[in-house]
Amino acid sequence: MRSLVLVGHGSHLNSESAAAVYKYAELLRSQGLFDEVVEGYWKEEPSLRQVLRTCTYTDVTIIPMFISEGYFTETVIPRELGLGYQGVVPPQGVARTLGGRTVRYTLPYGVHPAMGGVILERAREVLPDAGGEDTALIIIGHGTTKNENSNKVVHQNAELLRAQGIFSEVHALFLDEEPKVTGWREKVKARRVVMVPFFASEGWHTLETIPEDLGLEGTVTVFSGQAEGLPEGTGEQTVYYGKPVGTHPAVADVIVQLAEEARGASVTGGDRAPEHRAAWDAFTALAASESGVRMGEIMVTPHGGLFEVRHALDEGRSSETLTTLVTPDGLRDHTRLTEGGEHRPVHTLRNLRRGWRAVLSAGDLQRAIHSLYPAVIEEGYALHTHSLRSTPWPTTARRQTGRYGRVQKATPEQVEHVAEEVCGGCLKTRVWAGQRLTQTFFGGVPGAIPCAEACTFLVAEIREEVAGKRGQGSGHSH
Repeated sequence: MRSLVLVGHGSHLNSESAAAVYKYAELLRSQGLFDEVVEGYWKEEPSLRQVLRTCTYTDVTIIPMFISEGYFTETVIPRELGLGYQGVVPPQGVARTLGGRTVRYTLPYGVHPAMGGVILERAREVLPDAGGEDTALIIIGHGTTKNENSNKVVHQNAELLRAQGIFSEVHALFLDEEPKVTGWREKVKARRVVMVPFFASEGWHTLETIPEDLGLEGTVTVFSGQAEGLPEGTGEQTVYYGKPVGTHPAVADVIVQLAEEARGASVTGGDRAPEHRAAWDAFTALAASESGVRMGEIMVTPHGGLFEVRHALDEGRSSETLTTLVTPDGLRDHTRLTEGGEHRPVHTLRNLRRGWRAVLSAGDLQRAIHSLYPAVIEEGYALHTHSLRSTPWPTTARRQTGRYGRVQKATPEQVEHVAEEVCGGCLKTRVWAGQRLTQTFFGGVPGAIPCAEACTFLVAEIREEVAGKRGQGSGHSH
């Protein structure tokens, strides 16, 4: 029995950042190769600090859904998971025993050798006859001066494809380091140029930054005139702009290979984690009772051998007036946005949209509730049974690195000021800040939900407060 965890970056600002991870999780669930597939995020929920608690089984494989090695895969993710490991991840991955679980942490999928083939597939999507002596390939990486490993995989794939001789030229160019993609016309001699972004998802850079910086007008753009540095007579060049490699369906096969390689000598798998089983057995029993259970803004009631989930404020409304959802993924997608279409990075904010009902089997109920309120069942039950361990703010602050390290300078007054504003709209009680919570929804109090540790959204807001930028529209920093 195995749990597979796909870890993405996520975003506090837009819902599209997590889309690729959700897509691959759904695809892998449909293949039935793992007993459970769970998503976890740095900037969304379930957070990296929560995700192991939400895993059903004691055998857990964690795959970073990142396109290259770097700061997040070598520092942030291992730190937040509590692996007790920092630095370059070896080819066989890192294995640890944490809280009764065997946890295997792998390299990011983007460094797998099979990704060269994915780049080629993306190139041939926009130019079916891509190749030949008059066609160049440009692999566009992000690049950073913070970690030399982040660009290594782009250069490796360029070398691999160059050696295959399919294209007359293969270049590795970058957004934020040399050689920069903005200077491509001074380097490329071929008349046909295929550009493939080596990015994990379709987002700000692939949809806006790259097209705007390069003057691309869509999938195909013609550049006329002689480019500086090129041989006389080169003239017109046509650019074919592909989709990012990280959204290609073949990535699912790469994930499976990574997971199997990380499994190593273990062939028996794990069992259900006792504390996880106890929490969900208790919740399911409440949901199956005649009156059902209320938790946060939702109510769950038995419904002819199934379970119905709806917004508590829609109690009594005719089913015909509500949008009926029948899968956990449909419920998740419907409730990731507010009524006004705004992104909900923190699921326990009091802005869950109304007007829906989900009718689910007992088998789908757990994943549906997990989608609505990640880790709330596990942490709520832990408090209910007096076993929840909270993490005070100073401990959370000391764990931050990089640009988030500045939160360590926040005064208690600053932390409380920001928390009152940010957490004021959340259902949770800040037990990490010393607030008392003697009962939970397991005891019949729907809004009694514990917050064991400051979330990444609050950490980001405190960072802005310390920098004096809070409320000024900090752009993509969140």
